[in-house]
Amino acid sequence: MLNTTIENPREIRAKLGLNQQEFWSRIGVTQSGGSRYESGRNMPKPVRELLRLVHVEQIDLAAVRREDFEITAYLKDTHPDLYESLRKAMKAGTDTQAQGEAA
Repeated sequence: MLNTTIENPREIRAKLGLNQQEFWSRIGVTQSGGSRYESGRNMPKPVRELLRLVHVEQIDLAAVRREDFEITAYLKDTHPDLYESLRKAMKAGTDTQAQGEAA
């Protein structure tokens, strides 16, 4: 399961070493809008989800195509065992890679 908890966006940005313009423009938010969110203004769910995908999960949205979602949905619907097996293998590979990077 993807990490659904969003920390303070200012903390996420600081961890990534990005200025407000770099950080917020990657998800289609102006620097001034991002500044308001960092100051505590309520962040709409679509913005929060984009922030999570791009800056927490590190997904390059430019590389994702509609076909990718269609293939995933088809596989999940028609071959749930294979889908689950692939999901677990991918997670295990990601976890192993993260452990290697931490060492």
